[in-house]
Amino acid sequence: MSAPVPPPRGASGPLLVRQTTRVEDGERLHALLWRAGPGWRMISSTVLGGGIGERAWVLNAQVSHGYRRTDPDRHLARLARDAGARGPGVGLMTAADVSGHARACDGGVGAVATAGLGVRGWAASPAPGAAVPAGPGTVNIVVALPVALTDAALVNAVATATEAKVQALLDAGYDCSGTPTDAVCVAARTARPGEEVHAFAGPRSLWGARLARAVHAAVRGAAPAP
Repeated sequence: MSAPVPPPRGASGPLLVRQTTRVEDGERLHALLWRAGPGWRMISSTVLGGGIGERAWVLNAQVSHGYRRTDPDRHLARLARDAGARGPGVGLMTAADVSGHARACDGGVGAVATAGLGVRGWAASPAPGAAVPAGPGTVNIVVALPVALTDAALVNAVATATEAKVQALLDAGYDCSGTPTDAVCVAARTARPGEEVHAFAGPRSLWGARLARAVHAAVRGAAPAP
């Protein structure tokens, strides 16, 4: 008879965010901070903490619609420090009011989404690309899995989250795949000695399916009516 398999760490849902408020140039702005703490590897497409590495927090900060700063990474780092975050982390920004975020959980996978859809369209567009990034509008997605993933599975998880986002936008009545500045961050646990490291996170894998459902529900919840 085989021994029982213990539940993954944080199986009840690993992603809890705290909302903060600040005033910049007379405007009241919000941010969402997840203090993940040690023991997390994250992959993200963000200007602060992007790529793959050990990260201890994630900040999703609202900025003004006319945001023109040329140092968003430094700005996000300062906002995170002011909020009490320490160590390496991930910073996202959006012009959407993040107090309207939505959270979903499926089988231990947590997802939080904010959705600003004022400037949206299809990824494969005949329009020429720009040499500079577009201003913040943005669907931002943060996902946390209570298990360890290989680097390849982390990349796979980003693709799965993106597919689930597009599905959610279509289900919500939008005729688009997203905005020009959408960002995603996927967090997975750092493997402990003897612990399984999962090699797959596609939509039909165990953890990829849970991730897809959580992201779909969070984006649907955050997307305003078209």
